[in-house]
Amino acid sequence: MAGKLLGYEFLREHLDLSAFPCARPARISSVTKVLQRPDGLDVPAAVAPATQAPLEHILFALKHEGINLQVLAQSLPQIAAADISEAFRNSPASKYIRIAAYLWEQFTGHELAGLPNAVGPYVDLFDAKKYLTGRPRRNTRWRVIFNGLGNIRYCPSIERTSAITALLEKDTLSRAQEFINGLDHELLDRTMSWSYLSETESSFAIESENPTTRKAEAFAQLLRQARDKTPITEAYLVELQNLAVTNPLDQAVQFRHRQNWLRGPGSGVLGITYVPPAPEGVPELMQSIMDFVNDPPPGQSALVIGALASFALVFVHPFMDGNGRLSRFLFHKAVCQSEVLQQGLVLPISVAMKRNEGQYLQALKSFSAPARRLWEVTMRDEDNFDLRFTGDPSIYRYWDATPCVEFGLRMAEQSLELDLRQETDYLQKYDAIWRRVNERIDLNSNALSLLVRLCLQNEGRLSSGKRKSFLAKGYQEAMLTTVESIATSVMTGGDEEADEVDGIPPYQAG
Repeated sequence: MAGKLLGYEFLREHLDLSAFPCARPARISSVTKVLQRPDGLDVPAAVAPATQAPLEHILFALKHEGINLQVLAQSLPQIAAADISEAFRNSPASKYIRIAAYLWEQFTGHELAGLPNAVGPYVDLFDAKKYLTGRPRRNTRWRVIFNGLGNIRYCPSIERTSAITALLEKDTLSRAQEFINGLDHELLDRTMSWSYLSETESSFAIESENPTTRKAEAFAQLLRQARDKTPITEAYLVELQNLAVTNPLDQAVQFRHRQNWLRGPGSGVLGITYVPPAPEGVPELMQSIMDFVNDPPPGQSALVIGALASFALVFVHPFMDGNGRLSRFLFHKAVCQSEVLQQGLVLPISVAMKRNEGQYLQALKSFSAPARRLWEVTMRDEDNFDLRFTGDPSIYRYWDATPCVEFGLRMAEQSLELDLRQETDYLQKYDAIWRRVNERIDLNSNALSLLVRLCLQNEGRLSSGKRKSFLAKGYQEAMLTTVESIATSVMTGGDEEADEVDGIPPYQAG
């Protein structure tokens, strides 16, 4: 009996569900109490369900494994109404049978008739100690509070892991606002200009695209619209997609009405890395995502809203092109709507994502890889495929967003600590070196700017190749040494008066 599957994983296999494999399956084990391990749940035989009846395993899972709506959405409709009703009559105060009955009605669209009123205190569907939660909505019939992130028709889940808890405690957005409050107006303008430019370049780089000037300007214009108060609608996203995609042939007039897919470096069927939901399911999925961003749950971090919405749009893929850029726009839209960040700042989240591209791919694969296995793909020719979905549409409605949100939170923290702070520090050092060199040496502004940038890129020194190049153009050795001395002093925090340079004659660079 040891090793026997229980709960959600039992239901998945016993009922042949297309729900994704459980990351931490429950099994009977030689233990005296239920023990959670990183890769599973050890359960003593005395606690395990006594039979293979699916309802017993559903109630066991609700008690010991939390909420897996993907499995519940597929298994509960297979439970007879009479079985649910009998279990409720036997224990009308049980919170687990009340949750099961509530979800059975939601997923089947039918009502359990002839039952007494539920008793007992209201119970949250998602335990706030284990999950990030949304706006509470009471169901008086079953005395159950739906508090998921979304609605009962579209509800990703996010576990309150130690990593996510620690990242939320950092309060990245408030610290970012505090940081920019300490910048003078000119430095703030330059920092924001860098942020918009870098976010644009990195957003294209993530898609391995070298944008034309027109494309880059279009995306920068898109980013600036993140701060407007326009609610997100299909028409609004279509307009933004037309800005992000400059080729008229790829510009949309509505959400897609054709099946699309994502391709990797492989050829043929092996090159199809992800297949999003069928087009007939897109409008309802997108409406839920748009409602979530337009009316986010109060008290929830804007970074959580942004990260969740960003990945959600990618997985739905509502357009034939431009989805990646729109997903990153949606992150900024959610953050800007919170109004925690002022002065028009955007976090250069794509810069951090590009730097951690491997981790970004892993976050995407947490959903895309198991979803891909539910599609049968047959190649007609290199550009034409027959695709048949063998799973249940609930996989696109109820998915574990934990790795995606954790990644988004980490990238937001990096964009502040590594990117914004480092760029501001770079600009401040650039200004100091430029000013102090300009006071001592007569150089034209282009040459001075180039020298300063080269020194900043190489720890205060010119590389041997660059030094030789300047010497070949007639620049004096002593002058180059002076520039290096000033740059090194500034970069190591030296006192401005500590490196007075005497004996260097005025020099006009050729």
